[in-house]
Amino acid sequence: MAIQVICDLSLPNLTADIINNGVAKGNTDYIWQVGAKMMGLALLGLVAAVGNVYFASTQAQKMGMRLRSKIFKHTMALGNKEFDDLGASSLITRTTNDVLQIQNVIIMMLRMMIQAPLMLIGAGIMAYQSEKQLTWVFLVAIPLLVIAIGGIMGSAVPLFQKLQKQIDKINLVFREGLTGVRVIRAFRQDQFEQARFEVANKDYTQTAIKVFSIVSIMMPIMTIIMNGTNLGIVWFGANLIGEMNMQVGDLVSFMTYAAMLLFSFMMLSMIFVFLPRAQAAAVRIIEVLDTKNKVQEKADAQVAKPDVVASLEFDHIDFRYEGAEEKALEDVDVKLTAGQTLAIIGGTGSGKSSLIALIPRLYDVEAGAVRVDGQDVRDLTKVSLQDKVSYVQQKAVLFKGTIRSNLAFGKADATDEEMWRALEIAQAKDFVADLPDGLDAVVEQGGDNFSGGQKQRLAIARALIKPASIYVFDDSFSALDFKTDAALRKALKADRDISQSVVVIVAQRVSTVTNADQIIVLDDGKVAGVGTHQELLADNEVYQEIVHSQMKEGEV
Repeated sequence: MAIQVICDLSLPNLTADIINNGVAKGNTDYIWQVGAKMMGLALLGLVAAVGNVYFASTQAQKMGMRLRSKIFKHTMALGNKEFDDLGASSLITRTTNDVLQIQNVIIMMLRMMIQAPLMLIGAGIMAYQSEKQLTWVFLVAIPLLVIAIGGIMGSAVPLFQKLQKQIDKINLVFREGLTGVRVIRAFRQDQFEQARFEVANKDYTQTAIKVFSIVSIMMPIMTIIMNGTNLGIVWFGANLIGEMNMQVGDLVSFMTYAAMLLFSFMMLSMIFVFLPRAQAAAVRIIEVLDTKNKVQEKADAQVAKPDVVASLEFDHIDFRYEGAEEKALEDVDVKLTAGQTLAIIGGTGSGKSSLIALIPRLYDVEAGAVRVDGQDVRDLTKVSLQDKVSYVQQKAVLFKGTIRSNLAFGKADATDEEMWRALEIAQAKDFVADLPDGLDAVVEQGGDNFSGGQKQRLAIARALIKPASIYVFDDSFSALDFKTDAALRKALKADRDISQSVVVIVAQRVSTVTNADQIIVLDDGKVAGVGTHQELLADNEVYQEIVHSQMKEGEV
């Protein structure tokens, strides 16, 4: 950039030299000589400019790449609470549009922010050396520019900040429309969703039109001021030439330096107009990077002990969500060892999912302790704890790729034999075998090319392929028919490896939990009873109500 500026600042002086000493005196050789020098400087300036654009662009893109990677990596390390607070749509906007705003300003800064001050100072010095008597023109032009730019920035900056939030809203509505398209069609809410999107889109468009209209005023104002400046220079310069106090070449040179000076000032002003938008984007990105997962490892966290007898213990635990007045769970106390199955049943909102979320330490208990294989989960490193637990969530999530690539999430080096074994236990072997490509069958985004029951069985197989001490199924049999449900639970009991682990099943259906070694009955976050099916059926009112709501007297 320094080389480019030096070359640009040298050319007007050489132009003046050609006019004063070549054209005025009719010296053709001199014109060719100085012209060749100008050509050389112009070419050198061109090479320097190309180099500057190349390096500015590559550095801005690399910074964008690093930012996106850092945001994604940090987001993956956030807890459920922090992720919910930020919101998926907002995180997408921050990773894409906000990073793009910063990239654009980085390019502008590496080019204009360096070039403009150098050019401004250099052109001012050269103009003063060229003709001192005309420099007073800048005392009029520059204050006018400052007033115009200040007014435009004052109006545009708040609107740019508002614009970023409105992009979030468009993203939110559009994302909900895409993910919920089947529900929207089923309830014939197409018009309602289109109206929602139209409102968000219109708000963004109106703000964008307003802010860019304000910014676009800058160019006409700059043009008027620059042309007015040139008019003043020509007017007063012509008088000086007429009085023989100035040469024509010097006037041309001064006009060129004046244009450079004012154009540099305009470039700086453009940066200061777009900088607030990038600043708003940077604040939003920093907000993500500064958000810390409240579930932190201890400084002296231990690695979970390998090759120990599997066990799971809830030791008189209490749990409360952040900011909640009431406890979500209170005094849950149960212990299981290898080969046993724990079932958790209760009404909606009774705390079933909250309880099992404590096992892989998605949240921390308020009182008591959760122990995996005899160790408090808070004393373990997160990686070693999560290696011990295999978790199937309520919503079956599959990733775009193949059945093989999805199963490899559970165990990266799994053999085909291990994959077919997991599919067989999950009651998915038959339908996968019937697919033309088998394990290499394509899985669309979200697994949309499979039914709900098929997605659930593939998600279960992915969890089963992972060697773990504890297998957790969070209402993940809900899309299965009774026959498949029973066959799956029977296969879990029969498998040699899984029988060495603890199995935790959250369920709504009584038929799913009847054969469990221990059943926890939750009612409004409190333990209403713990025992086997027969024990609870004999003396637990809450469990009896659940059973009788699902079965007839003879079936019970």
